[in-house]
Amino acid sequence: MIIVRSPLRVSIGGGGTDLPSYYRKFGGFLIAAAIDKYVYVTLHQTFVDEMIIKYSKMERVASFHQIEHPIIREAIKLVGILNSNIEITSMADIPAGTGLGSSGSFTTALLKALYTYKKHTIHPKELAEQACHIEIDILKEPIGKQDQYIASYGGITCFEFHKDDKVHAYPLKISEEVLYSLEDNLLLFFTGYSRSASSVLKDQHERSIKDDKEMLENLHFIKQLGYEIKAALERGDLHGFARLMNEHWEKKKKRTKEISNSKINEWYDLAMRNGALGGKLIGAGGGGFLMFYTEDKTRVRHAMRSAGLREVRFRFDFEGTKVIIS
Repeated sequence: MIIVRSPLRVSIGGGGTDLPSYYRKFGGFLIAAAIDKYVYVTLHQTFVDEMIIKYSKMERVASFHQIEHPIIREAIKLVGILNSNIEITSMADIPAGTGLGSSGSFTTALLKALYTYKKHTIHPKELAEQACHIEIDILKEPIGKQDQYIASYGGITCFEFHKDDKVHAYPLKISEEVLYSLEDNLLLFFTGYSRSASSVLKDQHERSIKDDKEMLENLHFIKQLGYEIKAALERGDLHGFARLMNEHWEKKKKRTKEISNSKINEWYDLAMRNGALGGKLIGAGGGGFLMFYTEDKTRVRHAMRSAGLREVRFRFDFEGTKVIIS
């Protein structure tokens, strides 16, 4: 039995500049943080000559060519699993479609499990590259690269996306005291809305390809904010970080009408009136989780709970995609 876990993530700054339609022209930059909420993939050898695949549905097939789940099919093909007597199961701490990067986490966990089954090791960089290759190059999803990379590396990590598709990853230089304060003062609330990141990002992808001036100026601004957030955190200015996060959200909302809605805006304003210093919707937009920075946690929690939102408490994960049983 092989069990692999891969962390979900929250975006800290610069999100959206990791899409190939943008960074291949201008280069991208963002900071992401892995959290202790996970996607799990289990794999074991069976005594029946068929592949059993369990996720939100169950598949029993004679060969990987017949697998309906596109990521599982392409990952098995990429790794080169020829025998069919295996069972693959996936589960997650948080549902898909909630903005925490579950698809990228699932793909990295699956690849890690398949390579472990073949008794091959794989570096986080290569793991992220292969996960991106499956989702972006093969399956043509209009998504970015941050989910696969932060899931592979873990930690609070800066990523520079170069025009030639190379990615430079390095840890945020943050003091231990600031790290603990950041971890303690970030609150995450589920809006109750789920959505497909691909559908929200499709508009950004198409407009970036067409050199839409408004979209590109928005993404240039978000990228610059990412660098400013990096500087604020590295000098320990958490109030400055919160202010920049709020600025990021106000700009991000203008990217496309699907990013927010009246209810999300209402909840955001409620948190800001009750002690939040800054915040934003995590992920592509349209639903998922609202994240706030506050030094008055009790007040913000009470306001959000009174509005019917459920909090998910978290810590940062510094291990990345990891085999926990093999």
